Amino acid sequence: MFRIILKAATAAFAVAFFAAVLTTEGNAQVPTPSPTPTPPTDDSMPVAPDLAKPARPMPSLDRVGVDSTNQLSLTMSQAIEMALKNNNDIDASRDSARVSNFNIKAALGIYDPLVTSELYYESVTTPTASAIGGAVNGAVTQKRLFGSAGVNGLSPYQGGSYSALLNSSRTATSNTNSFLNPQFPSSLNFSYNQPLLRNRGFDNNRRQIEIAKKNLSLSDSQLQMRAIDVVSNTESAYWDLTAALRNLQIQIETLKQAKDQLESNQRQVIKGVLAPIDVVAANAQISTFEQGVYAAQESVTRAENTLKTLLLPGRSSPEWSRPLVPVTPVNIDVPALPLDVAVSEALKNRPELVQMEITADINKIDQRFYRNQAKPQVDLVGTYTSQGLAGATTPAAINPTTGLSRVPPNLVGGYFNSLGNLFQQDYPTYHFGVVISLPLGSHVAKANLGASLAASDRIQNQRDQQEQVIESDVRNSLQALRSADSKLASAIDARTAAEELYASEERQFRNGATTFYLVAQRQTDLLVARGREIQARTDLNKAISTFNHAVGRTLIVNNVSVTK
Repeated sequence: MFRIILKAATAAFAVAFFAAVLTTEGNAQVPTPSPTPTPPTDDSMPVAPDLAKPARPMPSLDRVGVDSTNQLSLTMSQAIEMALKNNNDIDASRDSARVSNFNIKAALGIYDPLVTSELYYESVTTPTASAIGGAVNGAVTQKRLFGSAGVNGLSPYQGGSYSALLNSSRTATSNTNSFLNPQFPSSLNFSYNQPLLRNRGFDNNRRQIEIAKKNLSLSDSQLQMRAIDVVSNTESAYWDLTAALRNLQIQIETLKQAKDQLESNQRQVIKGVLAPIDVVAANAQISTFEQGVYAAQESVTRAENTLKTLLLPGRSSPEWSRPLVPVTPVNIDVPALPLDVAVSEALKNRPELVQMEITADINKIDQRFYRNQAKPQVDLVGTYTSQGLAGATTPAAINPTTGLSRVPPNLVGGYFNSLGNLFQQDYPTYHFGVVISLPLGSHVAKANLGASLAASDRIQNQRDQQEQVIESDVRNSLQALRSADSKLASAIDARTAAEELYASEERQFRNGATTFYLVAQRQTDLLVARGREIQARTDLNKAISTFNHAVGRTLIVNNVSVTK
């Protein structure tokens, strides 16, 4: 009976309230001064809302720095491609690989042949006081035009060195005793030096080349590691933006439901079904949900700017002012790898271990070189020289007794006759020998070898430690993956239950079997449950990315390859 009387009084109050408002608005041609309001006290606080005031509009969806009408749909693959293309660290790693490649070419350049050439003219006057010396007026003058061409260098095989040199000249002299004047002496010299022990199997030049090749592989591995980090960070930022946008959508939908509930409460108050205080409660719920929308908008902006920082080369990019819309489905297949398989794959794929292997290979190169340097220096040297000569005969070449030339006919002629004599090898010179150099003790080489062996032990200890860290990383990521998958299942169940509870509470409210306070509480619980489901889905997707990173599959699953 009391509840019926209260509803009737409430309805009568609402009818009288709206009638007073409409009458005032219809006759308000000459406004009457209103008394100065007095601050309300606890006893004079209004209990009835102003049902005639206009409802606040929905919050604006415009965000700072972006044009909401020019959206950019973005898949995960597109985001990864943009990040790898525009990331400055990736460019720096590429440059390091290019530098390593040039270092290999520079190291191989030690075997480039060196071509030499020399050309000069000289005049030498020597005082001579003997008639035997062929002096004229007490001096002999010799004028020579000299030219040479040669090639020398190091052999990439067995550590040898070689040289070839061709010399030729035109010499004119005032010596009266000379048989040929002018004359054209020439020579061709070949020499080769071959180590037999030290530097034969492995010398410092070949050591530098091998180290340069390993450094190139190291740069490739570092580029691969940086690419993995960029892809992982991009995936994390992409899922954060996806979650922020989904959360904003839920906040907006919840706010719309709250506004619809307010309109329903206002109608129910007019009909006398609800108390006016339920309109106040609905307005308070709307204010709370509006704060959630504003906070969600800020989260979207922050997540979007984080992703753009990873994707774009600078703020001058046209995409910088476009809102990003992730379109890749959030439902990703969860990897199902047992621990032993995951650990085995990680030990095979992780670039950290590849870098440790390259470091160990460089250490082996050093050991090989220092062992070779501890050997005695024994070199086989060989030289072959062929000479040629030709010239014009002088009166001194004629034998006064016989009247015949003292110069063999093959030596009479010009420059090309000299070259002919040279290549006929009628005047060869051979030189072969062995040069031995044996430092007593070889302390330097032995000390260097000992240091490289100690470094090998240190590298092995570091590798053992790195393998332990990797297996721990795999265990943690696999546990996080399983936990995230279970949390998502629980979050989905919680959200489903919250939806059913809210729907049930709303039906009871429409039938008058419950209060609006409980409806609002159920609505808030549903909003929280939806947010937790979004976060659980995001955590699972991030856990998948982290697991792929731990196993070394990040580039494989995203179809990314690092070209060497």
